[in-house]
Formats: sequence, structure tokens, C-alpha cells
Amino acid sequence: MLLFLHSTVSAQEFDCPEKSGFYPDPYQCDLYYKCSKEEPKPTKGCPRQNGYFKHPDPQACDKFYYCSDGTPNEMPCPPGLYFDEETSNCDWKDVVNRQCDHITKDLLDDGFSCPDGEVMGPNGRALPHPTFPHPEDCQKFYICRNGVQPQKGLCPLGKVYNEDTFMCDDPEKVQGCENYYEGQTFEKSKPKKA
Repeated sequence: MLLFLHSTVSAQEFDCPEKSGFYPDPYQCDLYYKCSKEEPKPTKGCPRQNGYFKHPDPQACDKFYYCSDGTPNEMPCPPGLYFDEETSNCDWKDVVNRQCDHITKDLLDDGFSCPDGEVMGPNGRALPHPTFPHPEDCQKFYICRNGVQPQKGLCPLGKVYNEDTFMCDDPEKVQGCENYYEGQTFEKSKPKKA
């Protein structure tokens, strides 16, 4: 059985010697293998108990599984990178030997997925986690973690999402949302005295 003791894992095949113990990876100096005499115990999504493995969907080149004690955890590569099963790392598309013509995008239950390309912030720099307005609700918005992983966001009560500033703002400052809270009564929380 192979047990990986470091977060960076090599996909190179490692044959344990007859004797149980810890052995260094021949290619990666910060990786060690714990060898003990037993057969691998694959689980659903994990060919071995521990390690980094290719996603079962062949078009999910930008995702991989990290297995810990046989429990699979789906992980994304950073934007623009693909998982390389030879090195068990995310690398540039042109370096990785994989054919991915139709990358599968993550979808939220309402159908939102992160758009392709970078989103520039007010300072002219690409936003690492861009946000987008909800099409029907001024208080709601979407966050794209690392530009690719969609997540729902919600402004605090009394605020609405402002797509010009990428922040929650007063309704009167956001065109089309000026009357969002009209007719609603809510009490703004006041700081408690000590």
C-alpha cells in the first residue's frame, strides 16, 4: 500500500521493496512513500487510499480528485491550467498531454456558470474572484472563485449589489434597484452598548 505523506504527489509508479518502511520518491525530493505489505484498497473515485488522481470525466481536465484515506475530494486547478496525471500537478494546457475539447463548467442550481475570460476591476487589474449581478434579485449576486467556481452571494439587509463597484451598496446608488426595499420594514441592527 502506498501512503503519501506530503501534499505534492508524484504519479510515477513506485514499487515498494519487500521490507516495510518509508522510502523517498526517486524524482521528487520532498515526497516519501510508506510501504506496508497489503493490497491497494480502491474506493469509489479513489484508485488508492491516498493521492491525487485524474477526474473520471475525461472533459473535466481542469479538475482532479484528492483522496485521503479513501475519501475523494474534487478539487479545481487554477484558471487556465489542466491536471497532469503524469506529475499529479496542475500545469499549462499546452504542457499537459490531454485532449479536452469541451470543458465541463460547474453550474449552480439556478443555471448560473462563470463566464469565460478575465473580469477587470475598477483599478484595471483582473479580479481573482469576480462577482456578477443576479438577473432578478438586486440583493443577490454570484461569486466566481478563482474565476471558475460559481457560488451564490447575498448582500446584507438594506443593501443591493452594485455591478459598477463589485460591492454591496445603498439601493439609491444602483440604477434599477432604487426601490428594491420599498414597502418593506426592517430594523437595522444597532451596536450594543457595553
